[in-house]
Amino acid sequence: MSHISFSAFKVFNECPFKYKLIYEDKVQRAAGSLHTSFGTALHEAAELKVQDSSTNEIDVFLNKFESEVQLLKEQKIDVEEKLFNEMREQGKMLAPLIIPELEKNFPGFKLLAAEEDILEQIKEIPEIDYNFKGFIDLIIQTPDNVVHIIDWKTCAWGWDSQKKSDPLVTYQLTFYKHFYAQKHNIDPKNIETHFALLKRTAKKDNVEIFRVTSGSKKTQNAFNLLKNSLYNINKKNFPKIRTNCTYCDFKKTKECP
Repeated sequence: MSHISFSAFKVFNECPFKYKLIYEDKVQRAAGSLHTSFGTALHEAAELKVQDSSTNEIDVFLNKFESEVQLLKEQKIDVEEKLFNEMREQGKMLAPLIIPELEKNFPGFKLLAAEEDILEQIKEIPEIDYNFKGFIDLIIQTPDNVVHIIDWKTCAWGWDSQKKSDPLVTYQLTFYKHFYAQKHNIDPKNIETHFALLKRTAKKDNVEIFRVTSGSKKTQNAFNLLKNSLYNINKKNFPKIRTNCTYCDFKKTKECP
């Protein structure tokens, strides 16, 4: 059975032609950057610390960040030394703040899973045979028996209100909530979802956890868009959305001149 991830869904809705290049034609993009290396390292520090409180999260961050950056260098990807040094210090500052912020927002929580994989049939669209695939960063449960799904996002100063409410951002948690509930056969009403922003350059509140709600109407809207996306993918309908070219990896390349 074919599958779709949230990343693929998001790419398709930004530009179907970009989706074609990545997922149909398998055109290789840049393997990473300092920003992706930083995010990967902080994710690992948070994941290991929440599983074992004796973990030195700063050491985990530094070791992972430096190994990720070494991979960039081996692939001849430019690494700006000044930014690298800034990010090292920013990560050392951020890593110890993550667990205290979780404890503040979710007193008495217990860990259910970290990096849980999801591969669930999309039953809402029976005419299109697809699974939804994903990885949930963190799942915890509070003493009131509410399950909380949390997705880490590294960023510079934070997100504005528009991004916090953008469907192509928040539908990630809508799908995670739905398919986690399906996987474990639990009532979605007992699940809440949150983004946790890990901010490199903010002057305060460097870790910000905010709730994202997904009621029946929003969930239906998300699945309507998913259905439309899968229908067009199956029909090999991949038009270019030229208004989204500005920051595209393929802008003015031979694959998309």
